[in-house]
Amino acid sequence: MNLDEMIKVGMADLKVGKSPDVLTTLGLGSCVGVAIYDPVTKISGLLHCMLPDSTQFRNNSNKAKYADSGIDELVAQMLKLGASKVRLVAKIAGGAQMFAMNTNNDTLRVGERNVAAVKMKLSELNIRLLSEDCGLNYGRTVEFYSETGEYVIKSVGKPRKVI
Repeated sequence: MNLDEMIKVGMADLKVGKSPDVLTTLGLGSCVGVAIYDPVTKISGLLHCMLPDSTQFRNNSNKAKYADSGIDELVAQMLKLGASKVRLVAKIAGGAQMFAMNTNNDTLRVGERNVAAVKMKLSELNIRLLSEDCGLNYGRTVEFYSETGEYVIKSVGKPRKVI
């Protein structure tokens, strides 16, 4: 694979691409990597969101930081490229509990809350969630292949996973 076709998505960032592009983001801990895809046009997008809800913050100008506004923005950019809203499907990864804490304090359970917020937003937009690799206690690096719709998950000390 040509690394020139690898589009890097930073933390609190989003990018869109089209086959043969590969979208990648590193180090998903409690963050969630949301891959959205139109299988006909092969237009894809990847969001690396850090927090569940933009409405909880005053300075929320970075839409990609939050699950709700990030997914809205990602879909808008994909539609501009020619994706069809009715064909969009999603795969998600991340949302880990990175620190061992036996707590019911929701503010510390960011990963769980991020995954729940992503699923709620996808459901609101009628985007079907095809598969997920979320939770547990380890970080993930992901690659989303626009050509095939494969979402590759890599974690230290774990087998490579394709969802």
